[in-house]
Amino acid sequence: MRLTVVGCSGSYPGPDSSASCYLLEHEVGDRTWRVLVELGNGALGQLQRYVDPLSIDAVLLSHLHADHCLDLCGYYVLRKYHPTGPQPRIPVWGPPDTADRMARAYDLPLDPGMHEEFDFRAYGEDTFEIGPFAVTAVPVDHPVTAFGLRITAGGRTLGYSGDTGPCEGLDRVAADAQLLLAEASFRAGDDNPPNLHLTGTDCGEVATRSRAERLVLTHIPPWFDKQVALAEARATYDGPVELAQPGAVHEL
Repeated sequence: MRLTVVGCSGSYPGPDSSASCYLLEHEVGDRTWRVLVELGNGALGQLQRYVDPLSIDAVLLSHLHADHCLDLCGYYVLRKYHPTGPQPRIPVWGPPDTADRMARAYDLPLDPGMHEEFDFRAYGEDTFEIGPFAVTAVPVDHPVTAFGLRITAGGRTLGYSGDTGPCEGLDRVAADAQLLLAEASFRAGDDNPPNLHLTGTDCGEVATRSRAERLVLTHIPPWFDKQVALAEARATYDGPVELAQPGAVHEL
């Protein structure tokens, strides 16, 4: 399984990165399966640096804040009005109200909304499959309905925090993952609101507690120094840790 960081800026696009978007790829014979995790504002443009957007097999949204989902509007236009004709529907997984939220975002009637372009599906308790990818969505602690994701292919597991405060669900997402991709929006020592985001310290602690093999910090807002988050994580986790960077490729 291969992870390409398309966008990693926290809360809004920054000068060097779009908001959240991660491309997962896995080869099965001569077929490459491709799944997008998040499609935040600015990400669709950056995605075209790495892959043809029409080659995506599914989209996974952790929650419905703009920096994680809003470029689905542009993707709807691309798939509906492409010069080669309307494209086949692909699954879009997310919280139960994803279809209506995205229709409102583009000022569409709820029926049909984007249903003719996307097959909207709500996360449940069961693991589901997209080609070689097995996906488990785990509820996490955020002011809106939000999920962390465990994604396995070829016997290797990516744990993705989504947006969350420290919680039992995050530990489940991270458990024994080959790579933990965790948001580090807050700084330790600040007067941070509860149940919202992680610090670098939190990320290091959950990686240690959950025996993750590698840690990549993401979703750091442009107003903070990323090196602070990195130092915090390294102080609480002895394994390999690095910052997400647009275009970086991580092999699992």
